[in-house]
Amino acid sequence: MDIFRDRCAGFDVHKKTVVVCVRCALPGGEVETETRTFGTMTGDLLELADWLKRRGVRHAAMESTGVYWKPIWHILESSLELVLVNAAHIKQAPGRKTDVKDAEWIAQIHQYGLLKPSFVPPPPIRDLRDLTRQRAQLAADKASVINRIHKTLEDANIKLSGVATDILGVSGRAMIARMIRGESDPERLADEARGSLRKKVIPLRRALDGRVTDHHRFLLEMLMDQLRQLEELIERYTARIEECMRPFSEAEDRLMTIPGVGRQAAEVIVAEIGADMTQFKTSGHLAAWAGLRPGNNTSADKRKGGKTTKGSRWLRTTLVQAAWAASHTKSSFLGASYRRWAKRLGKKKALIAVAHKILVLAYVLIKNEVEYVDRLHPPQAA
Repeated sequence: MDIFRDRCAGFDVHKKTVVVCVRCALPGGEVETETRTFGTMTGDLLELADWLKRRGVRHAAMESTGVYWKPIWHILESSLELVLVNAAHIKQAPGRKTDVKDAEWIAQIHQYGLLKPSFVPPPPIRDLRDLTRQRAQLAADKASVINRIHKTLEDANIKLSGVATDILGVSGRAMIARMIRGESDPERLADEARGSLRKKVIPLRRALDGRVTDHHRFLLEMLMDQLRQLEELIERYTARIEECMRPFSEAEDRLMTIPGVGRQAAEVIVAEIGADMTQFKTSGHLAAWAGLRPGNNTSADKRKGGKTTKGSRWLRTTLVQAAWAASHTKSSFLGASYRRWAKRLGKKKALIAVAHKILVLAYVLIKNEVEYVDRLHPPQAA
């Protein structure tokens, strides 16, 4: 097999150590290997960088092992051409397995040019990705707290959710606040209704006639405090994300022209795929990476299945949410496509198909620096 790189390294990364194997092709066709183990403290990684520099190594590869690869990447990316590889793509043949053999195997297949690199965005996109993912986690925590508030009210036989669409709107929060302060009279609680909820005062009084104990009041107070804290944190994350999105504002504005894609969805799309589409050869490669391209499982001219792969769950979730919003649009190409596909494929598969279409559109808009034009409403000639 032809050697693709004369000199390269393979890393077997762990929490406390990283085993490094350097392979050098000699003029006579032989290969010289040297293996060393380093710690993962910053000083150890700087020592690793110096050692690789002395050995003349310019290329290195490693597995994407949890988050342990990140510090190594951050320190070495300025001095080496690094490749991050999905662990499933570099499995060895069955046999004796050690950290040294793993490092040697990674170095060997990297030297032969057989590794398929994973997409690692530049530092600004990595920072933005951390922020959007943390915000998504906080939003999930907020939804969990809201569910616990619902359960506590139901436990006290307060049927507020049966009358009010949003129990944590202005009216609902005011009613819960009075409950926490000790108010139990349903008429006085119903007086906190605002806006359109004022028309439902009579059913509100019946819904608010429960048995709220001190235990329920304590739980509601703690949960409302937790909810406010989460909302404040989400606001702070959103402000930081908006600041980090400024260099990518043009891409964000183009993405928001797609039906169903709002500001937060556009932020997540940019954070997950970046603003440089040269990382992906085609929109099909991007869709496959995101886990939204149908699989290909055929044998003897028979198709045995076409399930999508896992991909990025953060991007996939956001695209499916955007697809759901687009499916409710009345006069858009995406909405019409969803309704047509839903009849043939079912609603779930139709949503995935629309999510795939949105991702392809995002690729085209960012790469070609154009805005979305709906096929059902093409621009009128002047």
